[in-house]
Amino acid sequence: MRTNAPSVVAAIIIALEGLGLLALAGWQLVALVSGDVDSAPSALALLVLTLVGAAAVVAFAIAVARRRSWGRSGAIVTQVLILAVALGAVTGAYAHPLLAAALAAPAVAALAFLIAAARRAAAEEGRPDAS
Repeated sequence: MRTNAPSVVAAIIIALEGLGLLALAGWQLVALVSGDVDSAPSALALLVLTLVGAAAVVAFAIAVARRRSWGRSGAIVTQVLILAVALGAVTGAYAHPLLAAALAAPAVAALAFLIAAARRAAAEEGRPDAS
């Protein structure tokens, strides 16, 4: 099997996003343990959901590296969701344009590499829609 550079680059970006989610979960855990939360059950639920999301994103990264189509599909959905969060971060009364840019830039790059990886996979399979 030949190396698919777009898949490798996309997998690296997606894996870094997964690590970012794990870091966020660590931050949430510290806040929960230190009592810096308004509602412990809600904070615990958010922590669990963040860990589930991190596991899914890391699984997508592994699948993209292994050139599995389900990984690319899940990763594309993840990038669109990240772009939605970035849009929310740049609008409203408490807008943070730099945070929005920091979220959007890797998501756009990952999308571009995921599309390139999907096109290359289609071309290698000899499908006519790869042009």
